[in-house]
Amino acid sequence: MVGGKRKGKAVIVGGSIGGIASAHGLISAGWDVIVIEKTCSPPTGTPTGAGLGLDPLAQSIIASWLPHPQLLYNTTLPLTTDLNHFTDTHNNLTTVLTRDEGYNFRASHWPHLHSLLYNALPPNIFLWGHFLLSFKVSDDKASVVIKAKVVESGEVIEIVADLLVAADGSLSSIRHNYLPHFKLRYSGYCAWRGVLDFSEIENSDTMTGIRNAYPDLGKCLYFELSSGTHSVLYELPNKKLNWIWYVNQPEPQIEGSSVTKKVSSEMIQSMHEEAEKVWSPELAKVIKETKDPFLNFIYDSDPLGKIFWDNVVLVGDAAHPTTPHCLRSTNMSILDAAVLGKCLDKWGSQKLGSALEEYQLIRLPVTSKQVLHARRLGRIKQGLVLPDREPLDPKSAKPEDCEDLLQRNTPFFSHVPLLITKIPSSI
Repeated sequence: MVGGKRKGKAVIVGGSIGGIASAHGLISAGWDVIVIEKTCSPPTGTPTGAGLGLDPLAQSIIASWLPHPQLLYNTTLPLTTDLNHFTDTHNNLTTVLTRDEGYNFRASHWPHLHSLLYNALPPNIFLWGHFLLSFKVSDDKASVVIKAKVVESGEVIEIVADLLVAADGSLSSIRHNYLPHFKLRYSGYCAWRGVLDFSEIENSDTMTGIRNAYPDLGKCLYFELSSGTHSVLYELPNKKLNWIWYVNQPEPQIEGSSVTKKVSSEMIQSMHEEAEKVWSPELAKVIKETKDPFLNFIYDSDPLGKIFWDNVVLVGDAAHPTTPHCLRSTNMSILDAAVLGKCLDKWGSQKLGSALEEYQLIRLPVTSKQVLHARRLGRIKQGLVLPDREPLDPKSAKPEDCEDLLQRNTPFFSHVPLLITKIPSSI
């Protein structure tokens, strides 16, 4: 019992940032937590990973979970400017389409943020190398029984909890249990992604060139638009550059359960040759010198009508698969975790249904609008058809055509509810 409330117990499936954030949110609410993750150990070293941008609210939430909030700011870089521009490579001219100087995000490298959040959790709550087999809610809705297999030994374990949190990503197997006909929606394009470690080539021609071409690296989120494509470039801590290049193409055949694909040397060579045709020599050189670029198939989904069933709740990409264009995925996962924790703390484990209903009432209107806005923004930047506007041509775009490019147009950009002040009578 904590403060007159029975202490709840939750099992979280998925040990990525959404799962780790959920652990923090529930522990802050006084719950006991177990995290099941199929990989056998925490990420080590500095894998390629990907960059991400943290909005101001996510920054404050993460800082509240850390023993020393300054750790977050020591391992991130400011993104104070949101800049969209078009470079005419033939005439060596750059046109600024939009520039927002009040952006206030921070750039992080995925493995750094993961490590920061993981190291701030209590020890021994992670079950590494455990694969979810099944779950079943009891007939009286008082508990949920989770079965998991130990990957190395094949042993099956059983855990009884009050709550199951699905943080198992956009291809969530837990969501599939309730929505067996659900399918992700292909966006119409893929993304080449990479992180260039320039720690040993800081004074090279490549780095001198890219800093001359993009003078605000270290504080700016750059979007480079061209006909039917766009790219993203920003600096990460520890002397790294994160880049993304979106390419329109038919939906590929996906093997396995991942929307990320390792690529052959022939595919990389072909990509390098195309980059030299599309982008400035400075950006093409950064792309060419990046080790182990990978291909990401871009999917989202129409907003779900429901994100909890009995003692089971969806968070992060399991609840709202989204395209990356508004830097929402990680931020939505962190806010999901914080809101879920606040609702559980407010209602207590004995009123779990009311807590999950309030969580759904708060988060669904926000995430639904953000997913659809990210979809729209991606189509605009890729020059794809929309029912209410002509495809954007950055060569001839007028200022009013470019206003939609601003990140701050994202719904709930500056204000996101964390609790409902007036409780609906249905709860």
